[in-house]
Amino acid sequence: MSIGEMDAANRQRRQLADLAIGHATRGDWEAAVAANHELLELGPDTDAYNRLGKALAELGRHAEALEAYEQALARDATNRIAERNVERLRMLVKQGSGGETSPAAGDGKTEKAPAALFIEEMGKTGHARLINLASADRLAPLSPGDQVVLSPAGEQLMATIGEAEIGQVEPRVGTRLVKLMNGGNRYEAAITILNRDEVRIIIRETFSHPANFGKVSFPGSSTSRTSDVRPYMKGSALRYDDEEESEEFEEEPEEVEELDTTLPEFSTEPELEEELLEEP
Repeated sequence: MSIGEMDAANRQRRQLADLAIGHATRGDWEAAVAANHELLELGPDTDAYNRLGKALAELGRHAEALEAYEQALARDATNRIAERNVERLRMLVKQGSGGETSPAAGDGKTEKAPAALFIEEMGKTGHARLINLASADRLAPLSPGDQVVLSPAGEQLMATIGEAEIGQVEPRVGTRLVKLMNGGNRYEAAITILNRDEVRIIIRETFSHPANFGKVSFPGSSTSRTSDVRPYMKGSALRYDDEEESEEFEEEPEEVEELDTTLPEFSTEPELEEELLEEP
């Protein structure tokens, strides 16, 4: 193959990869499957297998998604995206849910959060860790971007998806929000990080009741912001966990009650592609 032909082939690969990422960003998973299949016809590609696995999993085609992730892992045994998803999907397939069902949602598909939820706004958005998590088999069908319903239970703030309770919002955040919700405030939430023993959510205030005038949902968020509003992720309600991201959510000292809403800087380089591939 000549240099010119190699350049043309590489351009075609990049174009198909960009197309596949674009489809995934818009949630057009059928088109994402087709684009990644077309790319793989040009030759094996670890990232394309991971993207294909993500798209198939979003469509509920878990057995096919598992096969795609296994192909990625066969090419790169240290690929954490493929490794985590292979483990999770094997559990689902073993449970007999490799088809269309989701134990958490109850109706086969969990609802994705609106993209607007992932826009950071000073004092109105924050992050929290879930504690007292549901069992691994209950969490297995979930993925970042899934919408979470927050419901007060006494002084505790419970997180549910569908009809299933998935955990409790950590008290340093939940206790404050329960008081505000009892006063009339309303909130939306979605999963941002999910793995075997950690689930984190983003929470956004959608309505502030006049009775709560002057009470900020997430005090202290202004201290870490350079502007009032910043996108959490370009054009997508998806965010996937990795070791580097987890470091940004270290526990604050006990006496600090505010929720740290600092977010990593957005990049349009390969990190975006990785974010679209993690944890279906």
